Amino acid sequence: MPYTAINGNMFSFLDKGARLCLRLPENERNAFIEEYNTTLCEQHGTVLKEYVRVPQQLFENTNALKDYFVLSLEYVKTLKPKSTKN
Repeated sequence: MPYTAINGNMFSFLDKGARLCLRLPENERNAFIEEYNTTLCEQHGTVLKEYVRVPQQLFENTNALKDYFVLSLEYVKTLKPKSTKN
């Protein structure tokens, strides 16, 4: 599964169907779902409550998509780093 992460916290990934999912803070997540008429991401039968599915229409507006990537990254930077396993 291709993904991006910082400090051990994932902020984007491609799901099994090659659909992009982004991790967003709650207020932005709800607005995103409403604005783009999309859903939360699901993996292996589990709904990932912090991840939204990026609709195809957003790929046509790369500036807006970039802004959501930045928002996702900035949100994950506020999370506690995960320890690494040696």
